[in-house]
Amino acid sequence: MLSEALFLLLGLVLLIAGGDLLVRGAVQIAGRLRLSPMLIGLTVVGMGTSMPELAASLQASFAGSPGIAIGNIVGSNIANSLLILGVAALIAPIAVSASTLWRDGGVGLLAALGLIVAGATVGLSREIGIAFLLLMAGYIYYAYRQERVGAPHSAAYDRAKAMEDVDRALIPPDKPEGRLWVAILLFAIGLGLIVGGGSFLVNAAIAIAEELNVSDAVIGLTIVAVGTSVPELVTSAVAAFRKQGDIALGNVLGSNIYNILFIGGLTGAIAPTEVPASMMAFDLWVLVGVSILVMVFALSGRRLSRTEGVLLMGAYVVYAARTAGLF
Repeated sequence: MLSEALFLLLGLVLLIAGGDLLVRGAVQIAGRLRLSPMLIGLTVVGMGTSMPELAASLQASFAGSPGIAIGNIVGSNIANSLLILGVAALIAPIAVSASTLWRDGGVGLLAALGLIVAGATVGLSREIGIAFLLLMAGYIYYAYRQERVGAPHSAAYDRAKAMEDVDRALIPPDKPEGRLWVAILLFAIGLGLIVGGGSFLVNAAIAIAEELNVSDAVIGLTIVAVGTSVPELVTSAVAAFRKQGDIALGNVLGSNIYNILFIGGLTGAIAPTEVPASMMAFDLWVLVGVSILVMVFALSGRRLSRTEGVLLMGAYVVYAARTAGLF
């Protein structure tokens, strides 16, 4: 059991480190291709920072473990909305733009409902995966247009901004910097670490589930989901410390959208998988309820207070305990 836990931890470390190197290299390569900094932020940074979750879900799907593949997506979104947003609100109350919350929170809610519809019909099939990816592309295009016309920032923008504030190397350069071969090397090393880390993580998670005599869905919804969400926790906490509550909230809402439409979309398109019945019966509906709860909390006083942050964190503890079968 100890060795499996160490391999799982090693997998998480490799995933996060690999994701960081991959995005650094990709940003430099994109700069060389003369892509606009705004487009790099919305695509390369926004999608690249989701690589740990993507690698975990893809490799779990290839390994025939839908509980980890889908559980990672659903559990990450629940952790984002309850645990990470709760931590950020506890650090500093989060002011909320009603229009932004309705727009980006609404997209995340519709994406969760779309996953429920997929699970109730054909599962996360190749067709559903492609449809999710098309919706993701449409959302990024919409976000790009919003930034071009000076409209309120989208969650996709806030997600990239949160990552860039933590790691200045992710800020797209105005002019190409450094050697191209170094950027390509960083990208390749990052990709290798992600593939290796995902393999360690998934194999260890499956072994732990077997030893504990629980379903792989339990491990996917809790340990794997929280582990791959560590970057979002760090970036939202840093934004809250800097009194950038809008960035912290946007990071969470953006992550939820990317998790379902991008990660779920690629997983379905490359390695179709079913949606476990246990998640259809409970966890996906929890995600829908949590999405609505956050919107109600935020709109009630146009901000998320510290008290509401504590309530969100408490709700996550209850959810995790129930998922683990503690009551």
